[in-house]
Amino acid sequence: QVHLVESGGRAVQAGDSLSLSCKASGRAFGTSSVAWFRQSPGKEREFVAMMSWRGRTALYADAVKGRFTISRDSEATVYLNMNNLKPEDTAIYYCASGNSVTDKAGDYNRWGQGTQVTVSS
Repeated sequence: QVHLVESGGRAVQAGDSLSLSCKASGRAFGTSSVAWFRQSPGKEREFVAMMSWRGRTALYADAVKGRFTISRDSEATVYLNMNNLKPEDTAIYYCASGNSVTDKAGDYNRWGQGTQVTVSS
């Protein structure tokens, strides 16, 4: 069983940068795609970014394109580097893994507990 644990979330000011990490235990990510989603109060969980298991494909939501970068440095750790943060980026950020190259939350079968990012203006 793979467990995902996010870390790095905290309160920052608009324009700041922040890096989130997602570490997998157990069998690590193996050949899975990895993704970041986020959820704000009163809103549905939304796609942020994903990367295929070999890193050949990376997808980003339009709202974060050019500001956020997803990367993976091993079979067990995925990062989300966030630059020029905006108040609308405030959310709980979740790491997920799955077997498809997709931006659909339902296609990911393993999820972390989330880490809170708060951006103040």
